[in-house]
Amino acid sequence: MSFTNQKLHFGAAYYPEHWSEERWSEDIRLMKAAGMTVVRMAEFAWSTLQSGPDNFNFDWLERAIDQLAAKGIDTVLGTPTAAPPAWLVQKYPDLLAVDESGRRVQFGNRCHYCVNSPEFHSASQQIVKAMADRFGDDPHVIGWQIDNEYNRVCYCERCQSLFQQYLQDKFVSLEALNEHWSTSYWSQTYSAWEQIPIPIGPHNPGLMLEFKHFISESYRKFQLMQLDILRPRLKPGVWVTHNFMGWYNGFDHYTLTKDLDLASWDWYVGSGYHDYLQSGAAHDLARGFKRRNFWLMETQPGNVNWSPLNNSLNKGEAHLMAWHAVAHGADAVLYWQWRSAPGGQEQYHGSLIDQSGQPRPFYAEAQQLGGEFKIASEWLAGSVVKTDVAMLNCYDSRWSIGWQRHHHDFDYVAHFNNYYRPLSAGNVNVDIISADEPLDGYKLVVAPSLLILNNKRIAQLKEFVKNGGCLVLTLRCGMKDDYNSLLPSRQPGSLAELAGLEVEEYYALHDPIPVVGDIFNGSSRLWAERLKLLDGNLTIPIARYGVCNGWLDDQAAVAVHQYGKGIVFYIGAYLDEFSQQALINHILLTAGISSIKTPSGIEVRTRVRTNGEELFFVLNHTRAEQTFSWPWPGVELLSGQVRTGEVKLAPYGVAILSKNAGDNPA
Repeated sequence: MSFTNQKLHFGAAYYPEHWSEERWSEDIRLMKAAGMTVVRMAEFAWSTLQSGPDNFNFDWLERAIDQLAAKGIDTVLGTPTAAPPAWLVQKYPDLLAVDESGRRVQFGNRCHYCVNSPEFHSASQQIVKAMADRFGDDPHVIGWQIDNEYNRVCYCERCQSLFQQYLQDKFVSLEALNEHWSTSYWSQTYSAWEQIPIPIGPHNPGLMLEFKHFISESYRKFQLMQLDILRPRLKPGVWVTHNFMGWYNGFDHYTLTKDLDLASWDWYVGSGYHDYLQSGAAHDLARGFKRRNFWLMETQPGNVNWSPLNNSLNKGEAHLMAWHAVAHGADAVLYWQWRSAPGGQEQYHGSLIDQSGQPRPFYAEAQQLGGEFKIASEWLAGSVVKTDVAMLNCYDSRWSIGWQRHHHDFDYVAHFNNYYRPLSAGNVNVDIISADEPLDGYKLVVAPSLLILNNKRIAQLKEFVKNGGCLVLTLRCGMKDDYNSLLPSRQPGSLAELAGLEVEEYYALHDPIPVVGDIFNGSSRLWAERLKLLDGNLTIPIARYGVCNGWLDDQAAVAVHQYGKGIVFYIGAYLDEFSQQALINHILLTAGISSIKTPSGIEVRTRVRTNGEELFFVLNHTRAEQTFSWPWPGVELLSGQVRTGEVKLAPYGVAILSKNAGDNPA
């Protein structure tokens, strides 16, 4: 489906089924007063929509949609399959998932289903078809969300049998499977498909990886089942999404988003406060799932209820976070939730309206945001984030490292962010994309811990550098194949020619060790690799280890290699923050990419309008007033004022600037 967002949306999750209909008009009045343009409804309403096998009741939902529409508020409908009702579980008790210990999960939470249950599939098809028949052509339903936050893994006998069939379809022969998994180790050799278990805890690396693939494909099939029902019944331009959970690692998100129209995700800080250098990566990840703008389907208005310490965000912090999301490509921001329910497991979760029906203090902040979204919507409609920099994300590599960390503190996402943060601190837009995506149009590609290599990835990386690209390879790169088996060559495998080196040995570090470079003097923590240069003429070490464990003393830690028209950096050290920033700045300069220097805590991001003009988001992520030097005369969108020279930003302040004083939203 091809579509362009024509509006910046603002809203909340709304559950009218929790309240008397006499209350709805007041809720909608307050939503309208807050500037809301959209609500999400019904994703947990299965028992209200269908009280028995043939007892459907959609009238209340239609009345809610109509009353919202009368005030100019659109609806996103959720299919309610994340919460199978009690009557369905009673009728088909084995649709409940089985946990790792072999016990059926208990009804009464959510996502308690086995994603491969045929009875659950049949019931899901029935409710989704009935909803689509009723609301598919409703002009006020602009999108659909399938299910809610996929997360359950089932270990039932049915799933084991289906997993065995999945393996048979993929490997064809047991001989091939045994060879790829090295099953002669520990006498794991299989002579029948029925012998293969679902892995529980540490197990054969190949088995563990394929089970993750099976989970991903199981959810994809479940999602496609709903898509096949929805799409023929929806009006043109109505999209379908699912709300993912940022860096959640339960399945391959590229597999799941392949069939969707757009990606959306649910953003919660939990305990503590917002770190924009970290959350920016999660937004860019969501944008990279489909390589297009995303929806922020849920975010916290104040506090959550599930963290060890459920503190509220500071006044003004959530307002800034919303604009931060938009700056990274969000076309909608929805809060979870509108009003606190009197019962249920989330009684203490933040909301805009409290249990008494009165606005919480945060409501005024949301109202300010709604007014600003209305002003900015015309400017931002159709605008996108563009960049010359890509970071490659690989779920297989992440899983493999997570299962065999070799250092208990080594974390794939933390290492990934060790490269993202200095790029973000330099206010460089970044695409986070699948490691299998084409690299056309980028000047710089960073591949953090791309452990898993295959022929497609090798060919694309070589072609990218050969044609003039700048590539950054990091520690733990090129160690394994698609089956999670060690490659027969040293790191970085078939990329050794590209990098001009190989890794002689890798070391998990008990203590940080010194790293001395041409552009920094710092340290490496957690991990270090000893690099052997293969081409003394074209491979240049730019940093070496200092005196440490003897094995690494004066050995190359970071090297640069010319290949074709391009250049490759191989970084074998896990550098400290200041050294990493210095190195990334040098790499940006080498790649011909300009960064924007700002005071600490000031973020600048750009979105490009359909006419090619840039809009600059200047965000103050601190609790102190800040100033930013603005080099061009331009319009500040939210105030309409022409700005040049210094721009003052209040604590948690936001300015959205055009580049020219004559700009207008036309």
